[in-house]
Amino acid sequence: MRKRLCQIIGTLSLLATWLPGASAQSLTLTGAGASFPAPVYQVWTYNYSQSQSGVQVNYQSIGSGAGVNQIKVGTVDFAGTDNPLTQEQQDDAGLYQFPMLIGGVVLIANLPDVANQQLKLDPQTLADIYLGKIKGWNDPTIQALNPDLKLPRMQITVVHRSDSSGTSFIFTDYLSKVSPEWGKKVGAGSSVKWPTGIGGQKNPGVCNNVAKIRGSIGYTEYTYAVEAKLACVTLKNRAGKFLAPTQESFQASAANAEWDKAPGFYMVLTNQPGDQSWPISGVTYILLRRDLADQAKKSALRNYFHWCFTNGAASASQLNYVPIPVNLFDMIKNKIPGLQ
Repeated sequence: MRKRLCQIIGTLSLLATWLPGASAQSLTLTGAGASFPAPVYQVWTYNYSQSQSGVQVNYQSIGSGAGVNQIKVGTVDFAGTDNPLTQEQQDDAGLYQFPMLIGGVVLIANLPDVANQQLKLDPQTLADIYLGKIKGWNDPTIQALNPDLKLPRMQITVVHRSDSSGTSFIFTDYLSKVSPEWGKKVGAGSSVKWPTGIGGQKNPGVCNNVAKIRGSIGYTEYTYAVEAKLACVTLKNRAGKFLAPTQESFQASAANAEWDKAPGFYMVLTNQPGDQSWPISGVTYILLRRDLADQAKKSALRNYFHWCFTNGAASASQLNYVPIPVNLFDMIKNKIPGLQ
């Protein structure tokens, strides 16, 4: 992860030296929240800050729950969350919400002699692993899905998020849809009572635990898995197809999204129809305060997010996210005062 980001940021810094006005900063925009989109946001904030005169943008990856809390009390200028707020919740908190990127939550596993995308799981088996009902990798249910793999006689160590997380919301929302038992006993949320396993802080914490613990399985945003060189699981989708996670499969999940029928842009993309749809795709959002009185900051926020939707799309794709389509960007500008 760090290597890829350094390469991108290094290239951008060279470009920034050719641009006028990349000197003293007089206005700072501060954001915080979801770690799901943090790789892109780090590149965006750096590039924009270097290329603009008088504006510095910062983003802290602290988790969706913490980000939502900070924007509610006004300690940040914008927040990132993967756990969208309903229209009613936005109205109660005095917030605007709009989608920024689409990505995928993937399963990562640390098994001896099992390479990337070799292990296959279906929804019920995955739910039973996270419920603690399937405890060993040589369980007959897993072996039946993987007749050509020699699965180890090894205990499964479940890894989950220990912080309030939008990635957890996406993952548990999916499990609630595919497993009635999970829905009844645990449910969906950014912070749930996990039936089993150990926790890790943010997406990097989950990846670190999986990398260190043989026999472990965890969930994370796809870019973190790629950069950590962890083996991803092939997952059976709603159409009954086993899919490996790809940028194209995340995009396929969003193909049927009806944003014009989504009040407050509330949209959950888990378990979508379609042969090529990755089953645990998600949208990451930006939250803004409606009562922001600082006109300079309002103008700076508008300019920054316009830049992200246009100039930032290429770097988002390079980091395995799906940029918001142009027609949706136009809809966002029309519905969010201050972004026109």
